[in-house]
Amino acid sequence: MMKIMQSGKWSVLFVVTLVSFITNLDATIVVTGLPPLMENLHLSIGTGMWTITSFYITSTVFLLPSGRWSDMLGTKRIFLWGFALFTLATALCGMAGSGEALIAARLLQGTGAAMAMAASTPILIRTFPPNELGVALGINNIAWVTGSLIGPVLGGVLIGEFGWRSMFYSVVPIGVIGLAAGIVFLRDTFAGEKVKTDWPGLLTFGPGLTALLIALSEGQTWGWASGKTLGLFATAMFLWIAFVFIEMKARHPLFHLSLLAYRNYSIGLGVTMGYCIGYFAVTILLTLYLQGAQNLSPLESGLMLIPLSVPQLFTAPFGGRLADRFGPARMILLGSFLIGLALLMLGQLGPHLSNIAVIIPLMIISAATGLSWPSLAKAVLSAAPQEQAGSASGMFWTVYNMCRAISQALALAVVQLVAKSDVASRLLSGAGVEELGHQSKDTLIHASNIGFRFFAVFLALAVVLGLFLLRPQKKIESESRA
Repeated sequence: MMKIMQSGKWSVLFVVTLVSFITNLDATIVVTGLPPLMENLHLSIGTGMWTITSFYITSTVFLLPSGRWSDMLGTKRIFLWGFALFTLATALCGMAGSGEALIAARLLQGTGAAMAMAASTPILIRTFPPNELGVALGINNIAWVTGSLIGPVLGGVLIGEFGWRSMFYSVVPIGVIGLAAGIVFLRDTFAGEKVKTDWPGLLTFGPGLTALLIALSEGQTWGWASGKTLGLFATAMFLWIAFVFIEMKARHPLFHLSLLAYRNYSIGLGVTMGYCIGYFAVTILLTLYLQGAQNLSPLESGLMLIPLSVPQLFTAPFGGRLADRFGPARMILLGSFLIGLALLMLGQLGPHLSNIAVIIPLMIISAATGLSWPSLAKAVLSAAPQEQAGSASGMFWTVYNMCRAISQALALAVVQLVAKSDVASRLLSGAGVEELGHQSKDTLIHASNIGFRFFAVFLALAVVLGLFLLRPQKKIESESRA
């Protein structure tokens, strides 16, 4: 049996890596394809942003329960069901005739991605021996980064030649190939303990997150002091308070809140929140600036985003070594500081496009991410007891996805606060500067600059929290010197 597993391990890695590649590919394609999509379907900027945010809601909410379902029903079954749902939903995205239909398809797409990704790591752990697992996980991570690298460029080419629907249809054949390969190469695992799904936790956490994101997305349109907006904020707070009480009493909770008793784990999650909220706003704000204010095509803006991915392919291999030598906390601080500095640099963009003013900060962000993100993941996950590693990992990646969605909703809220939402919508929907006037263009540029500076604050918060991670490390160092 072991020989069979060894001989097919690289085929298994191919299937699992394909999921990482196309899910991130599809996410980045949609960001650069947002303006033509809004123009074709006649969407407001708020509805257009929901075509992105909706994916992250369900991929966040269903990540933890999908991991549990894979333990109960078998990793191959959940992986293939999720991959099939993702592929079908991707086809439905391409066929959508309205914003509502596209958002519904994106919700299904996120659910399928969560199921497949939740089963991916357990599949690799059970397939590769410990001395080869690091290589397998590294290749899987490179595929993730490569997807984000190719996505903007491929999206620009496809949209320019075949329209926005092609950015979904082009993924479907890859999904079919992955499904066929998964059926052939993946092996069934024995179902584990029949643990009940925490449905009360799921039905409070998910709607709470949705209410918060709707309030952030629509607050400017409805009025931040309106009954709808305040009601949604209150609903989100009520549901999340109820979620905490449910999780504290649940026999098999969605979140093991007892992990927050471990100091470094709690601080690490706080750093992760600041880091992710600041980082994931970059592509949205740059798309507003490049395609909305500077009237670049999807291909041109996609090419401008390449520096956000390439450098980390070279710095990531050194991140782990530097973390081992200098400590993960110092790498987290360095990376967070550099990303925050680059955001402040992007907050100085002017009415005339300067390639250097965009490319240099993006290269700094990417290089800093390669150095600091592996250290952050290591610091957080190693702070939890080994016997709770699965729960700690699930909470960490759920927070990661949740903050990714919050970041994009906040980016929209900031732009709408500074610039009139109809100005941003019309610029992104194809109206030229001549039609709306140069003042509207300047307003959108000012809004994106304010946005970059605003999100730099979250990286500053990550730096402040990261300082607390240094204290145990200093204690260990002083003891070793003594």
